[in-house]
Amino acid sequence: MKFKINFFKHLGPGSLVAAAFIGPGTVTVCSVAGVSFGFSLLWALVLSIIATMVLQEMAARLGLITQNGLAENIKIQFHHPLLRFLALFLLFSAIVIGNAAYEAGNIRGAVLGLQSAFDLHPNTIYPIGLGLLVMSLLFSGSYKFLEKLMVTLVILMSLSFVLTAILTRPSLADVFKGVFIPSFPDSSMVTIIALVGTTTVPYNLFLHAALVKEKWKKGTDLKAVRRDSLRSILLGGLVSISIVIAAAASQLQEVTKVTDLAVGLTPLYGSMARYFLGFGLFAAGITSSMTAPLAAAFVARGCFGWEADMKDYRFRLVWMTIVLIGMLFASLQINPIELITFAQLTNGLLLPVVAVFLWWVVNKTHLMGIYKNTLFQNVLTFLIILVALLLGLRSILKVF
Repeated sequence: MKFKINFFKHLGPGSLVAAAFIGPGTVTVCSVAGVSFGFSLLWALVLSIIATMVLQEMAARLGLITQNGLAENIKIQFHHPLLRFLALFLLFSAIVIGNAAYEAGNIRGAVLGLQSAFDLHPNTIYPIGLGLLVMSLLFSGSYKFLEKLMVTLVILMSLSFVLTAILTRPSLADVFKGVFIPSFPDSSMVTIIALVGTTTVPYNLFLHAALVKEKWKKGTDLKAVRRDSLRSILLGGLVSISIVIAAAASQLQEVTKVTDLAVGLTPLYGSMARYFLGFGLFAAGITSSMTAPLAAAFVARGCFGWEADMKDYRFRLVWMTIVLIGMLFASLQINPIELITFAQLTNGLLLPVVAVFLWWVVNKTHLMGIYKNTLFQNVLTFLIILVALLLGLRSILKVF
């Protein structure tokens, strides 16, 4: 019991970041990447993990030093009312659109988990029921409760995929080739953007900046903040890589339904794989379904300047709206694999917009003082934004 208390005592908001990007989208997109392209897209996943470390550290540092969220800091920097309105409108729209799509994928992913575990037939009542469950959990307004719940579920799911990847005994030469030699197989661009979107989640930047001040208050805490962030993102990255490796070893030709995803866990669980995958997807869907609406609410609070905590009716109204939109789209008769992949694609395309605003604010000397970006951090951030833009443009051009 003492270990458990100390364990959660030293956890910070980085655990929410890990919980957010280890969701149904990660399981689905990484499985599709492994089944369709083997290890050849691991480079995109590794680059996304590095980008996540850089951007989340910036967001956490901004929140710690200013004791304000990302949206609040951006609002402060624009003195002209029109420019301020346009900037906040762009950010708020991007987050609402991205989170609504993400929420639909999360709820649908949780439903897929239940269908896999209990062999349920598709029914619109399931997304509605899960949406109401998410609302009831969020309505408690307890950050600590949500944190502990998410961390526990994420750890359980993570261990399954990591152990499965080890049991498949992949060729290390092929794995390293996929990690260090970028390639663009035919029809892989949508999957590459989705891998970026499911790892470097734009709304996590707002969530991290807003929540870091709940645990830490001074610049001297920066080392602890960075340690918390790095540890959580590495865990999430390890799980994502493990899913790709497990899926690549499954010998499937394509992923079209949820039971296909269970094949990746067969080496570990055998005939019980569908049940473990089902409960894992359900847990991932529920955890991610709570973080997306919370992030949107934090953004709205910053944009509109509310002095509101998590129990304020305005804060709750925002996340309720996101959950309701997610419930609506999750209830539509859309191929769940395509819906989840589309949600990650949306995130990947929105990433450069949010990253540019974060980069701009964290370089303000009067705001950050000695904690502003170094030259090395700026070079890394520039390269991340450039790559994200190029991938996004290439994806859009292929559509047309």
